Amino acid sequence: MNRRRTALLSLTALLGAALVVSPVSPAAADEVEQLKNGSFDTAVEPWWASSNVTAAVSDGQLCADVPGGTANRWDAAVGQNDLTLVKGESYKFSFTAKGSPEGHVVRAIVGLQVAPYDTYFEVSPQLSVSGNSYSYTFTSPVDTAQGQVGFQLGGSADPFRFCMDDASLLGGVPPEVYEPDTGPRVRVNQVAYLPAGPKNATLVTDATAQLPWQLKNASGAVVAHGTTVPRGVDASSGQNVHSIDFGAYKKRGTGLTLVADGETSRPFDIGTGAYEQLRLDAAKYYYTQRSGIAIRDDLRPGYGRAAGHVNVAPNQGDKDVPCQPGVCDYTLDVTGGWYDAGDHGKYVVNGGISTWEVLSTYERELLARTGQPAKLGDGTLAIPESGNKVPDILDEARWELEFLVKMQVPDGKPLAGMAHHKIHDEQWTGLPLLPSDDPQKRELHPVSTAATLNLAATAAQAARLYKPYDKAFAAKALAAARKAWTAALAHPDLYASDSDGTGGGSYADNNVTDEFYWAAAELYLTTGEKTFQDRVLASPVHTADIFSPVGYDWARTAAAARLDLATVPSKLPGRDKVRQSVVKGADRYLATLKAHPYGMPYAPEGNLYDWGSNHQILHNGIVIATAYDITGASKYRDGALQGIDYIFGRNALNISYVTGYGEVNSHNQHARWYAHQLDPNMPNPPKGTLAGGPNSLIQDPYAQSKLQGCVGQFCYIDDIQSWSTNEHTINWNSALTRMASFVADQG
Repeated sequence: MNRRRTALLSLTALLGAALVVSPVSPAAADEVEQLKNGSFDTAVEPWWASSNVTAAVSDGQLCADVPGGTANRWDAAVGQNDLTLVKGESYKFSFTAKGSPEGHVVRAIVGLQVAPYDTYFEVSPQLSVSGNSYSYTFTSPVDTAQGQVGFQLGGSADPFRFCMDDASLLGGVPPEVYEPDTGPRVRVNQVAYLPAGPKNATLVTDATAQLPWQLKNASGAVVAHGTTVPRGVDASSGQNVHSIDFGAYKKRGTGLTLVADGETSRPFDIGTGAYEQLRLDAAKYYYTQRSGIAIRDDLRPGYGRAAGHVNVAPNQGDKDVPCQPGVCDYTLDVTGGWYDAGDHGKYVVNGGISTWEVLSTYERELLARTGQPAKLGDGTLAIPESGNKVPDILDEARWELEFLVKMQVPDGKPLAGMAHHKIHDEQWTGLPLLPSDDPQKRELHPVSTAATLNLAATAAQAARLYKPYDKAFAAKALAAARKAWTAALAHPDLYASDSDGTGGGSYADNNVTDEFYWAAAELYLTTGEKTFQDRVLASPVHTADIFSPVGYDWARTAAAARLDLATVPSKLPGRDKVRQSVVKGADRYLATLKAHPYGMPYAPEGNLYDWGSNHQILHNGIVIATAYDITGASKYRDGALQGIDYIFGRNALNISYVTGYGEVNSHNQHARWYAHQLDPNMPNPPKGTLAGGPNSLIQDPYAQSKLQGCVGQFCYIDDIQSWSTNEHTINWNSALTRMASFVADQG
């Protein structure tokens, strides 16, 4: 998500009893070897080892005896300091290594030896399983004479012996050209097309004239055929492409393929079952994101874990969290809530938009012509609250709502009623790291007007949705919303700092006009009170064109108000114009979709894909879907359905961005406890987890080492180290949850 940083790990903290730390003269990074004594012919120096590791030369290798019982990778290590790295220079990092017994995972890094211990490159090979010789090329993002190569060896229950040789960090090498495996040139929605919905594909080809295509069933028989439509060069990918429309074929089936220009697509289905399951899987994601509760393995096989941040060692916990120094003189119990993403932070602004969207998924089911609220009812999500006669999706959202209310400043304190912006670790933690193993001090960060209005909006929305099930909770939520609204009016310009990004994302936003509009809208829709009606009508946002090419997000919340004002029944003066504005926005997204060779409602200015572009594509599709709910016009239904094809494989990379869906799918999202890529004992993200997707700014070092010069759709890599293109977050999955539920309803 925007304005986040990667996790950083310190190796230098382990140097207390190092073998040797000798000063090394910096070498210029111009086809020059940066490491000293990488062959270990006679001595260890200038390599060091942590105090619990015994290391020596053995048969011309550095061999280290690593103790068992350490909790973290960095609890045992060997390395070399004082390396010179040049910004923009490419380096080849190579070594041979083996473990005895085989199968241990180690973490090899190139980073900074002093605070803030940035990591510029890292890999985590499984010794002997992934081979014994390793070689990687990366580009340094900084100039420094305090670089470090380190091998983190801890985290194993059992002792083992690590041996390494031929260690090299060679500067001045040509940058590695990364060429993703994009598979067959026929790009389809690898999951499913609805029988009565649009069916489109994209062919990558050098041909400029139309070509024949065939649709084949699972047995290989041709069931439909036609000709492609040449579209020229697609700016978002740099590819010459054709479109294929096979929407006239409406029979259900599994394992179908499209054949064109000598290429056969990946298989797909025509049916509705996949989206019924995705409706649930996308929402089930939130249970394993819960903080403050043990995750039951019987409910999520393979994902069971101890409760995180409940003041059980090594956690310092969330039960009595102090503020950052100088911010407040109290502590708060802020247990519960959802971990925001791949880290252990909890953020009110990101929690707010996520909670709104999860609640709105259910509210749409109550109000829309195709809504089926029972599909998200009690017992559907297999969570601990299932069976309590409350819709499961409301139970899940309540876990976050109660946390949001806890973030409110208590009565009698300065800024009472305002909400703290976030709570997270004092310093960045590394990965992999289970929430229950996080040893960092937790801190409340200053209050913000944006966070306070997020609380007001979501708590007001909750008050109307929970009232049929728990009147006391609904009343508590509305009281918290009113208190937050009043506090925000009194303090309208308290902004989160963009520099407050140590240990967690900053989520800075210095324009809260949209949040005021959103909070007023939700309070009006719940209470009907003229005070809030007047605030809605007087807001400059109310008549503004808010449906920009880049979709709504945690920092752009006006659409949350507009969509609810258009669909939730009320007596708002001029409501018809509000509904018309949504339809007008949908028309623009629909035009973008029709003009796009990959059929998506997203064409950012300058072809610069934003952080989390996948959820913005879904959000633009949700506007189109809402236009269908308003008008009943089939063009909006079809546009919303076609817009999801990109997410599930009809894209330049030929990948489904949702874990477990499609033959080739994202499954190495940046995450501390879904970290199978780094630790085979940990799982991949759960089925139904959305990856952030292409991000033209590629802020993380790993993506920078692979994707320099990337064009639009190609600015993505499915690797746990790429936090700028491949993180998962609660607000990205909320977009998937809402769209999946809409699509399932169209079956």
